Amino acid sequence: MHVAPVGGTAVQDHVALAEIELCSDLIIAASAAHEDRLSLESIDEVLKVAEERDASRR
Repeated sequence: MHVAPVGGTAVQDHVALAEIELCSDLIIAASAAHEDRLSLESIDEVLKVAEERDASRR
C-alpha cells in the first residue's frame, strides 16, 4: 500500500482547478435557472466568453 508522505507535497494542477471552477459556475447557474436548460447566451455569460474576447482583442 502506498501512502502519500506527510509534509505538504501536494501538487496543484492550475488548469484542472480552473476547469473545475468553470464547471461549478455552470452547475450553480443551471440550478438557479428558471428554464429547463441554459441558453447559449447564458452559458457564455457565466463563462465570461465576451469578456475574454474583448481582452484578447486589446
